[in-house]
Amino acid sequence: MENNHDNYQGASTHLSLVSDADRTAFYKKTYAHVAGGVLAFVLFEYLLLQSDTIVQFMMSMASGIKWLLLLGGFMFVTTYAESTAMKTGDKNKQYLAYAIYILAQAFIFIPMIYIATSYMESGAEILQQAGLVTLALFTGLTAVVMLTNKDFSFLKAGLTIGFFIALGLIIAGAIFGFDLGLWFSGAMCLLAAGSILYQTSQIKDKYTTEDYIPAALGLFASLMLLFWYVLRIFMSRD
Repeated sequence: MENNHDNYQGASTHLSLVSDADRTAFYKKTYAHVAGGVLAFVLFEYLLLQSDTIVQFMMSMASGIKWLLLLGGFMFVTTYAESTAMKTGDKNKQYLAYAIYILAQAFIFIPMIYIATSYMESGAEILQQAGLVTLALFTGLTAVVMLTNKDFSFLKAGLTIGFFIALGLIIAGAIFGFDLGLWFSGAMCLLAAGSILYQTSQIKDKYTTEDYIPAALGLFASLMLLFWYVLRIFMSRD
């Protein structure tokens, strides 16, 4: 996401220029919104799974070219939500963009969560364990950045290259029908962890005091990416 500070001139101050107390208040708002996003995701997911029509449609889209089309739509929604959240100072529009993105995440997770809960004996336990591991990793990575105050901007180039390679492998896997396997899920967990480190360390340099919603959206996106592949690893063990 690219920040557009012109929209906030006179209304907010860049985080690098404010006091520690104001920066702490921003962090509290940001992570409260990440937590709110997680709760909203759980609610959306529960409601969507109650509809057989939605579940069957998403299951029909979960492989081959249809999956690529679905991922393309998801990426479009992601770009729209991030752009809208950053380019407007209207909190209502920012919340709407965040909600749309959370709903898109809930849709994309339907096939995997449905398989876990419907076809695996320990599906509920797997979801719980994957969720706890994901939250523990997210908390630990955040704590590393906050406690050390280390700049992880050096990860940007590696993350960009890694995500392009991952996208290419996902496209190839969908077209040619091969499973990327456990090693790919592990590599994606590392990429997601790197993204969390990078985004957390860049908060003070990238956002203004009024940008806590787009900051939360970016962190939520990395959190859900981590959860996706942690869940895949747990499901592969069952």
